[in-house]
Amino acid sequence: VQLQAYGGGLVQAGDSLGLSCVASGRTFRQFHMGWFRQAPGKEREFVAGINRSSGVTRYADSVKGRFTVSRDNTKNTVYLQMNDLKPEDTAVYYCAVTQIVWSHVHITDYYTNWGQGTQVTVSS
Repeated sequence: VQLQAYGGGLVQAGDSLGLSCVASGRTFRQFHMGWFRQAPGKEREFVAGINRSSGVTRYADSVKGRFTVSRDNTKNTVYLQMNDLKPEDTAVYYCAVTQIVWSHVHITDYYTNWGQGTQVTVSS
């Protein structure tokens, strides 16, 4: 499966921004989807994940209550709505797929296919 992310940009602190990620192929429903981010000089970190069938979600503590992940299996698309953005949210955001058990969805190494990344910059 190939992934293409859209929607990054430059915003001010407190603003909202939505990302989307479109997957190619017919197997989208087989994958849990994850959003990750990587800031300069830092390791890639888990942001949010959504279960392939139940729609159950999981978030990093740093974004809980501000970010919402969703998916539309009919459109092979996963979304990340980011509200109340902060300068520390500045990073390149990636979408990715995994078939690992749900309890491990936050672990980067279990993701097999990655989108190209989209830059999100939040100014103070």
